Amino acid sequence: MITIPHKAKQFIVFLIKLLVVTAAFYFIYDQLAHNDKLDWKKFTSLVKEKASIWGVLFLLAFSFANRFLEILKWQNLVSFLKPISLGESTKQVLGALTAGIFTPNGLGEYAGKALYFEQKKTKKIIFLNLICNGIQMILTVIFGTIGLLFLGYWKWALGITALSCLLLLASFLSKSIKIKGYSIEKLIDKINEIPKRIHQKNNLLALCRYLVFSHQYYFLFLAFDVDLPYLTMMATIATVYFLASSLPSFQFLDFAVKGSVAVFFLGKLGINEWIVIFISTLMWFLNVVLPVVIGSYYVLKFKPKWE
Repeated sequence: MITIPHKAKQFIVFLIKLLVVTAAFYFIYDQLAHNDKLDWKKFTSLVKEKASIWGVLFLLAFSFANRFLEILKWQNLVSFLKPISLGESTKQVLGALTAGIFTPNGLGEYAGKALYFEQKKTKKIIFLNLICNGIQMILTVIFGTIGLLFLGYWKWALGITALSCLLLLASFLSKSIKIKGYSIEKLIDKINEIPKRIHQKNNLLALCRYLVFSHQYYFLFLAFDVDLPYLTMMATIATVYFLASSLPSFQFLDFAVKGSVAVFFLGKLGINEWIVIFISTLMWFLNVVLPVVIGSYYVLKFKPKWE
C-alpha cells in the first residue's frame, strides 16, 4: 500500500480548498457578468437613487438574521450528537454553503458539513442535514400551496394537495418495505430518536427563517416602489419560492430560477420584468453571495481530522 507523506497530504488538501473557493467565486462572477437580462447602468442608477445607509443596513439585517437562524438550527440539531459552539456552527454552515454552491441542489453542503466530523458520524450528519433542510422545504410547500389558493390557482393547489396525500398514503402502506436495509418505518424511528424539544426548536427556527427571507423579498419590492396589497405580495412570494424550490438547480443559478418563476407570477400583477429580475438578483447576492464570501475564509482555514 502506497503511503502519502504528511506534507503531500497537506498540499493536496490546500489545492482542493483553493479549487473550491476559486470555483465558487468564478461561478458567482460568471452569473453576474454574463447575465443578458441585467441592465447594469439602469440598475446602478436606480440603486443610487433609492439607496440610503439605513435602507442598506435594514436589508443587511434580514440577510444576517436569515443565515443566523440557519446557524442556530444546525447548532440545535447537532446537539443531538454533541454540543457545538455558535462559532463552530457558523464555520460549518458557511463553509458547507461555499462547498455546495456549484453542486446540484446544494448537495455539496451535505458533504461539507460531514467533513467537520469523524468519518463514523458521516451518515448521522447527513441525516441531520436532511432534517434541517427538510423542515424548511415542508414550510415552503405549505405556504406555497396557501399562496396558490389565495391567488386563485385552485387547480394547481388542489393537485399539489392531492399528490401530497397520495404520497403520504403510499408511504404509510409501504413503510415496512425495505430497500437495501432501509425503510420508511426505520426512518421514522430514527427521527423519533431525536428529542421533541430539538424538533420543536428546529421547527420554530425554520418558521422564523421563512418569515425573514420572504419579508426581505417583500421590503425590496417596496424599496423599488412596487405598491401592492400585502397579502397579494406575500402570497405571490410564497408561490414563487415554492415552485422555484421544486425545480432542480445549482445554488449559483438560484436567482435565475427564482427570477424566471417570479417574472411569470409577478408579471401578472403588472410589475416590470426588469424590476423582478433585479430584486431576485439582489436577494441572491444578499443571501448567497455574501455568506459564500465569508464561508470561503472557513473553507481555506479548514483542517481535516488527520492534520
